[in-house]
Amino acid sequence: MSLARRLGLASLLCNSLACSDSGASDDEIGSDTSDPGPDPAQPFGSHAFAYAPGSVLPSRPADELDAATRAFYDVWKARYLKAGCGSGRYYVAANTEPGNLTVSEAHGYGMLIAAIMAGHDPDAKIIFDGFYRYFRDHPSAASPDLMAWYQASSCADDQGQDSASDGDLDIAFALLLADKQWGSCAGIDYRGAALEVIAAIGDHELDESHGYVLLGDWATADDPDGYHDATRSSDLLGDHFHSFALASGDPAWTDLRDSTYTLIAALQTNAAPNTGLLPDFIVSPLVAPMPAPADFLEDVSDGSYAYNACRDPWRIATDFLVSGDPRAQAAALAMTNWIAESTSGDPNQIRAGYQLDGSPSPDSDYLTMAFVAPFGPAAMVSDGHQAWLDAIWQTTLEAEPEGYYEDTLKLLTMIVMSGNWWAPEAAADVCSP
Repeated sequence: MSLARRLGLASLLCNSLACSDSGASDDEIGSDTSDPGPDPAQPFGSHAFAYAPGSVLPSRPADELDAATRAFYDVWKARYLKAGCGSGRYYVAANTEPGNLTVSEAHGYGMLIAAIMAGHDPDAKIIFDGFYRYFRDHPSAASPDLMAWYQASSCADDQGQDSASDGDLDIAFALLLADKQWGSCAGIDYRGAALEVIAAIGDHELDESHGYVLLGDWATADDPDGYHDATRSSDLLGDHFHSFALASGDPAWTDLRDSTYTLIAALQTNAAPNTGLLPDFIVSPLVAPMPAPADFLEDVSDGSYAYNACRDPWRIATDFLVSGDPRAQAAALAMTNWIAESTSGDPNQIRAGYQLDGSPSPDSDYLTMAFVAPFGPAAMVSDGHQAWLDAIWQTTLEAEPEGYYEDTLKLLTMIVMSGNWWAPEAAADVCSP
């Protein structure tokens, strides 16, 4: 769950003020006695899996793209990766507000990053396993296979033991990646754990028809505020659903992926025909999908393209890049066509929030990688925007560190733009448990 809007710019503020982690005793990364395990089967920079035909990369040498991504990973790791809250535990220091340690969204991102950066970081498996232990230490009240969304600086769960769907979706996907990176024959059974999380998501974080992703396990059918009949656009993760279907053998995930693209197409056609932008939150997703009203859940921007939806171009485009799904390509291209034209090809003109008609949102007149970097993967879905893609890469590369949320999105999109993202089903099994 993105807190950037609910808590204002707290992540930036805490980053500049070094918000206290007084309850978490941070140890040196990699100082525990965990077994580093086997070499990764898909080391970062190997480029073993080509992106879909018709896609493009920034027009720089591959080793230059890889080197830049490695360098920023090192910056990100030094700033946000922490050991603490128990022996052999790791977490991402989100510090979204004073007194916060991390959130499940950050934890899912951290697990994705650790699995993919293996081969560059020799401690990647140790870190990933520490993430996994921390995840298991903080179950939601609804299921031991979902994560409580918020931990305080004391390391304890706070603000209830509810889950946030985005964190759990990324945790499950990261576990599938780990299985194809290190295998599940010794130590943690990554594949078995992934299937447990996938099943729990299906039971607690999808609506009864499995037609859309709920906001979390707390959005039950008897919710009086209508939160059950709503979804977050940044949880429409077609690549995850495809991988879950193949891993679990459950066709309901394929149906969810299909309904996801039906939902996206309806919103782009009816609510944002000129921009392709999606709102942070969507109400009535199965019957008559529309942007949520102001202050639906977080603030006045709930029905606009804000700090949740800014992830959509990256998330949607990634599905096309690894699967070639034309629905993902069309959705990403609609956003790309508009943003490239509206900024006259200058990424420095991208604002920090838009109304769905393309007008800048109030108080959005500043540059942040939370909104710039995700448009990079969306520019990769067609060779018609090579110059725009190159400009986004360069702007992203030159940006100074901001806060946890902004820098993590920057790193994840750099991984995609450098050609290093991959789907677990594309890789061979490391071993047979």
